[in-house]
Amino acid sequence: MKAIVKRIDGLSLIGKSDSNHWVPMDVGESVGGADAASTPLQLVLIGLGGCTSIDVLSILAKKRVNIDDFTLEVEAERAAEHPKVFTKIVLKFTFFGKNISSQAVERAIELSVTKYCSVLEMLSKTANIETEYEIKEK
Repeated sequence: MKAIVKRIDGLSLIGKSDSNHWVPMDVGESVGGADAASTPLQLVLIGLGGCTSIDVLSILAKKRVNIDDFTLEVEAERAAEHPKVFTKIVLKFTFFGKNISSQAVERAIELSVTKYCSVLEMLSKTANIETEYEIKEK
């Protein structure tokens, strides 16, 4: 896997990887950016959310669990001193539908956390990662 990052202007950047899709990145104006895109750390959280969501939804689909809708909220705390790594991350899964098995949801989350999500595994080296879930009948 490879990636390239190019400067657009100031601290506004774009990057792409093997998929050949450009992703904008920026930082706030207070640190010299234009505040025009997600920061690299925000993209890490989005990547974590995407990784574990794909795992969980794929596992549930294989178990033939019907999900009408789904959201994942990712909240993170960072260290006070540089390099200000993530120290705590909470993943809040919400599933919408009828007759969704809590046992199937718990197992799918467990498999993502313990076996499949490579982003989560990397971040777990510096952060305590917690999961929560809620099932809402539609």
